[in-house]
Amino acid sequence: MDTATARRIWFALEPIHAMIYFAPEAAAAYAEAGIDDVAGGYFASRAAAMGPVPAEVVIATFYNFSPDLVRSAIPGAWEKTSPAALLDARLQAVDTALRRLLGDDVIGSPEVAEAASLVRRAIDGVPGPGRPLYGGHASLPWPDEAHLALWHGLSLTREHRGDGHVAVLVAAGVAPLDALVLHGASGEVPTKLLRLTRGWSEDDWADAEAGLRQRGLIDGGSELTSEGTAFRGGIEEATDRASLAPWDRLGDEGTQRLLEVGKPLARAVVDAGGAPFRRPR
Repeated sequence: MDTATARRIWFALEPIHAMIYFAPEAAAAYAEAGIDDVAGGYFASRAAAMGPVPAEVVIATFYNFSPDLVRSAIPGAWEKTSPAALLDARLQAVDTALRRLLGDDVIGSPEVAEAASLVRRAIDGVPGPGRPLYGGHASLPWPDEAHLALWHGLSLTREHRGDGHVAVLVAAGVAPLDALVLHGASGEVPTKLLRLTRGWSEDDWADAEAGLRQRGLIDGGSELTSEGTAFRGGIEEATDRASLAPWDRLGDEGTQRLLEVGKPLARAVVDAGGAPFRRPR
């Protein structure tokens, strides 16, 4: 399996998983479970698969968020609710949100059932050493309903890839905020959005930009230099290599079939306003 396939399938199917970070159903479910702030809902619901971990574990595994932002939510969230309650709330929100975004006819379609089966073949049982977020989520039971199993399986592939990406960043000497600045400089995600959601101060951001300019990776306009483009491209390629295991297991034919049945579902999620991403091609 080539690395381009790993990137293509991640990009194509990501909206199906990531819609949970934008769905109003999620905020409502977390509030009912006892967490009524955005930061607490995000950090605690995603970290819950690892148990009631301290802030330091979330800072380490989520990587690019300001430690102050994480500490504003963790461990306080565990004083309000339990990981088990949040995991239940999250899955309930996934069910409600996907039914709204896709409709019951699609939810019950053969395509959703096939996509769920393919994702499970790809990721179920993939080893987890060195991948703490993936390992936590891999310990959870698979949901019975196909649309929930599809979401769960794509959550596993996402966390598997994310853990690998963090390992690549650490090996390349890219600090958490440096990774964000480079991401914004690439133009793939607006820098304004990254600054708004990751919690770093203006001074922190300016210091990181100054350091990356000294390294020749960004220019005076905070855009990637040619050296920066090559450097970041190497990181992304290494991340793709580190995320190949599920797709090697599924094989070329199975992976291509997953793209065929999964991309229309991801497009439907985006078209329904479920995730602010580019529409998968």
